[in-house]
Amino acid sequence: MTLLSPFIALFQAVFLVLWLVFWITASGLAALLSLNGELPLMMARRFWAPMHWRITGSPLTVEPLPDVDWSQPHIFLMNHQSNFDIPVAFAVIPVNIRFIAKHVLKWIPFLGWYMAGTGMIFINRSNSREAMRGLKRAGERIRAGSNILAFPEGTRSKDGRILPFKKGSFALAVEAGVPIIPIAIEGTRGMLPPGSARLRRHPIRVKLGSPIATAGLRGRAREALMHQVRDAITQLHRDIGGAGGVPENELSSGSDSDSDTGSSETPA
Repeated sequence: MTLLSPFIALFQAVFLVLWLVFWITASGLAALLSLNGELPLMMARRFWAPMHWRITGSPLTVEPLPDVDWSQPHIFLMNHQSNFDIPVAFAVIPVNIRFIAKHVLKWIPFLGWYMAGTGMIFINRSNSREAMRGLKRAGERIRAGSNILAFPEGTRSKDGRILPFKKGSFALAVEAGVPIIPIAIEGTRGMLPPGSARLRRHPIRVKLGSPIATAGLRGRAREALMHQVRDAITQLHRDIGGAGGVPENELSSGSDSDSDTGSSETPA
């Protein structure tokens, strides 16, 4: 660390906040003028998101995409290492995505307005009844053609290993009857380590897996689906140099609460 490091960190943080405000404003105006609600999401993918790793000089490597019919809706489930997972996901997934987020985020100026205006799914995880209503709304939106991103761990991993999964994302997938695409990400934790405010240059790698069908699944099949997807993401994570998942014998039985939706922790 040099004497300039605190100033560089401050510059990066201020710049990214201003970058967010600029693109939210620009995309909102574009949506109003074009009457196209998908345009702000496309602008986020192409313009807003890439700056988050370019500002540090971090290289991003995306493994070849699987054979997927991108014209159909999917649920994308991804391991969670850092706040920067969201902009990376925006950029590497070749379709517009919406994500499940904590309901408190909608009250944040600019960010909350953007999220509400683009149809993000807000979930109140402290109220199981409200959480299930949110999942039903998400299912309706998916059946109408939207793609949803969720983090089934429900929180960021502190050591980089994939944590136990929550059941909410899988209940949503089964209700909507659309395929799940597993995604593994490695490196964003190194770019923004836990407890640190200073961005670092660190390679980022992402790999998308083949779709996993959910149509017609009932009852106990939902839990089997959860294990199947976790195994897939764990293997993808190892494929790109990650540590894989927490071993089964370390998994907490308390992590399977049906009311937990696997929503994102914070905005990027």
